[in-house]
Amino acid sequence: MVVNLELAEFLRTCRASTTPEMAGVAPPDVTAGRRVRGLRREEVAQLAGVSVDYYTRLEQGRHSTPSDAVVDALARVFQLEPAARAHLADLARPTRRRAGQKPPQRVRPAMQQMIASMTEHPALILGRRTDVLAANPLACALLTDWTRLPARERNYTRWIFLDPDARAAFLDWPSVAADVAGTLRLYAGRNPDDIRLSELVGELTIKSPDFRTWWNSHKVHERTHGTKRMAHPAVGLITLRYEALTLPGDEDQTLFLYTADPGSPSQDNLRLLTLWTSGDRHSAP
Repeated sequence: MVVNLELAEFLRTCRASTTPEMAGVAPPDVTAGRRVRGLRREEVAQLAGVSVDYYTRLEQGRHSTPSDAVVDALARVFQLEPAARAHLADLARPTRRRAGQKPPQRVRPAMQQMIASMTEHPALILGRRTDVLAANPLACALLTDWTRLPARERNYTRWIFLDPDARAAFLDWPSVAADVAGTLRLYAGRNPDDIRLSELVGELTIKSPDFRTWWNSHKVHERTHGTKRMAHPAVGLITLRYEALTLPGDEDQTLFLYTADPGSPSQDNLRLLTLWTSGDRHSAP
């Protein structure tokens, strides 16, 4: 019998974080004396329209492939956001591939040239497992010079959790790091047999207690757009907006483009950073 432990752990985490009040099971005055904060298994089963035995087997990993209708029902009970709903579906129907590695990713020369031409905006391309595939000079100056790292260490998540400079760079480092761990968790659900991913997660789990905590929370995050507040040692405070764009023809590659609000102090500091780096341009391969 195939045991789906990832699905089991995710369901248990969702149940523990869904209160009876959230699910509409009972008002606060009725639930005050409960021994657990989250829902009971029988409550989840009733709300999802399945038997208690069926749901119990799901949480124990003994029923590994629930139907789309059951996935939708559980997502509704746990009030999952779209990214978490997609993650649940990935775990419910894991795609198993032959052991081994996909070929190394390469950024198309035209994309390399395009981000290199963006002299006023930091830009980088992330691939599988948040590997850094390319970065323009301004992104290297803003974050870190990926070209100085061994190829195997050019990974955004690894940098966030293991480099002290990354912790100092982001004013909201805990939320940034939690989102990055959630992004990696989302990728893991879609690629359960990625050996390099398992190696990365193992390394970070051992070396970073913060990563271990957020990874074990099973929360997922999908990168779309947002704001980063940063402190750069050379130019000071910078607030940037970013857009995450999946590249046509390669869904495993995402372009991150950073911009500052026109006329803002952050735009002035970004221009200073451009001048500061103009004599030392690098681009990650």
